[in-house]
Amino acid sequence: MKIKVFLLAAGCLISTSGIYAQKGVDNGTPFGSGEDSIRCITNISLFTPYAKNGNFKDALEFWKIAYEECPAATKDIYLYGVRIVGWLIDNETDPGKKASLINDLMNVYDKRIKYFGKEPRYEKDWIIGRKAQDYVQRLGENADPKLLYGWLKEAIDEYGNNTDVLVVSYYMYASNRLLIAEQTHKETYIQDYLKASAILDAQIAAAKDDKELAAIQPVKLALDNGFANSGAADCETLQSLYANKVEQNKDNLAYLKEAITLLRRMRCNEIEAYFSAATYAHQLEPTAESAMGLAKKAIRDKDYNKAISLFEEAAGMETDNEVKAEDYYLIAMLSFEQDSYSKARQYCLKAIETNPNYGSPYLLIGKMYAATAGSIYPDDAVLRKTVYYVAVDKFERARQIDPTISEEAGRLISTYRSYFPSTEEIFMHPDLDKGKSITIGGWIGERTTIR
Repeated sequence: MKIKVFLLAAGCLISTSGIYAQKGVDNGTPFGSGEDSIRCITNISLFTPYAKNGNFKDALEFWKIAYEECPAATKDIYLYGVRIVGWLIDNETDPGKKASLINDLMNVYDKRIKYFGKEPRYEKDWIIGRKAQDYVQRLGENADPKLLYGWLKEAIDEYGNNTDVLVVSYYMYASNRLLIAEQTHKETYIQDYLKASAILDAQIAAAKDDKELAAIQPVKLALDNGFANSGAADCETLQSLYANKVEQNKDNLAYLKEAITLLRRMRCNEIEAYFSAATYAHQLEPTAESAMGLAKKAIRDKDYNKAISLFEEAAGMETDNEVKAEDYYLIAMLSFEQDSYSKARQYCLKAIETNPNYGSPYLLIGKMYAATAGSIYPDDAVLRKTVYYVAVDKFERARQIDPTISEEAGRLISTYRSYFPSTEEIFMHPDLDKGKSITIGGWIGERTTIR
């Protein structure tokens, strides 16, 4: 090993003959010049095998010379540097010295950014993410959230939707810590969440494979859960924060859209701030979102015909099939409230056609069938009970396609099965025969099987 180093150094000496010695840190070159370039290469050659084998004690002095004198020579100075300084921190017992070493460790990351911060895949934001991670792991609750937030915000502002996922995660961690320390940070925290959430949404949409999704989706879930549990997300707080700002920005469409998105996401779409933002946004540029907001306001005001018209407008502009299906379902609900059963079923079927995995419309159809059983066969108590067959058919279908409503569907199935005609009633009825098909009359007009 020493022979190889000597030969390499000798070769460099020959090639630099007559050049004044100067360190790389001084003249801006990777290795420096003259004898200093030989010194740089020699120390890199000496620290690398030690560090590779985890012998940080013997690597330290050689690494330190390369780190200080020719910092642009090789990325290995930083790859092994964080391990070497980390080892020093782990073996230091004096709190003051340990704090100083942690600061040295952060400087290693900073110098890597300076000299190698534009490498593909491992750019500045990637390095800042690892710096933040190391900082928090080393200091825990003693980490300075303002310092951390400053590092991460710089990366977020510079890289936008391309920001490394770890940066986004620690950005919200730092913002949350600032919120805990000072409630005046609440509005900024909310804006930080919107920004971070939008970045991750964009990355999820652009993900090329399941591996990429697996790296992003858990972070997004943690982000959403953290925000929901932060105390900044309650509707009363959001109303107080946004009420005046919506009025001040009633001609600022971008701001209004952002406010609407946040309030809807936090399920605060029945507060005045949401209704105001939707109203102003709709006047400037009607969208599915703003029409939805105005429809909810009409429901609050019990103007159901207006609400139905606005939901239809929203559905006509909506591009997301799941949201469009919800628009249709809400029209069905309002029609049901007005005892307009055929219209309600029509919109339930439109919702199902738009989103085949949506179980709630099936539940609503089943409930309407059950609610109108008495009017279908008012003069035949046994035939009246057969209406519950088609109701249960809908509940069972809902449970098959939509796990999110399986519990409610199960309760309804159990309840309405108890209303089926008994074996004796079927036997005694001239129009019924167990196992045969029957068409339920009235507005229902569906075939089912006699149980």
